[in-house]
Amino acid sequence: MNVIECKNLQKEFEGDGTTTVAVNNVNLSFHKGEFTAVIGTSGSGKSTLLSLIGTLDKPSKGKITYDNEEILKKGKNKIADFRFQEIGFIFQQFHLLPTLTALENVLTPLFSRKVPYDKVERAKEVLKQVGLLDKMNALPSQLSGGQQQRVAIARAIVHKPSWLLADEPTGNLDTETGAKIYDLLKELNEQVGCGVLFVTHDPVLAAKANRIITMKDGNVLSDKVGATI
Repeated sequence: MNVIECKNLQKEFEGDGTTTVAVNNVNLSFHKGEFTAVIGTSGSGKSTLLSLIGTLDKPSKGKITYDNEEILKKGKNKIADFRFQEIGFIFQQFHLLPTLTALENVLTPLFSRKVPYDKVERAKEVLKQVGLLDKMNALPSQLSGGQQQRVAIARAIVHKPSWLLADEPTGNLDTETGAKIYDLLKELNEQVGCGVLFVTHDPVLAAKANRIITMKDGNVLSDKVGATI
């Protein structure tokens, strides 16, 4: 999948008799290979936008196309298949299963899927890629926060997605560890060629991206390519 397009995209939430517009008439295009930071304060709509792009939620209005196809109009199974084939997710909370080893956690996206490669060898390959092959038998409780996030990144790329969607992946980490995680994502972007959408409230990290989208109150305030904030 090479191009994602958001056209007049809107997401509204109903509650207590009021309507909250989380994403407001957004028009954006993303091309495979880009490293894009989406920045804004809490409540700006950046995480909602990421959920919509990642097919975890559906828009109230407008549409998203993936290589000119509207995946979200298809059934749940088709959407799930598309998500597995094309999207890798990384979150602020690591969401590792506490009773599984690092290797087993990385394998979880592949458990019920048929793939044309050895699943265990692929999991070991990505753990090596993130520098944690020596920790493959460790439980999450035996790993630092930065190491747990590296396991989560390995899990996100084990199925060879076209896009990595990272929602505040450094939010639970100290500044130095967060910078290393960001650098790892940048390295994966450059080496593997997957597109990266990186949601953050940190202008220092965002300034390292190739493209910076700034959001406020659900609106896109600016979209800068090759520029710093």
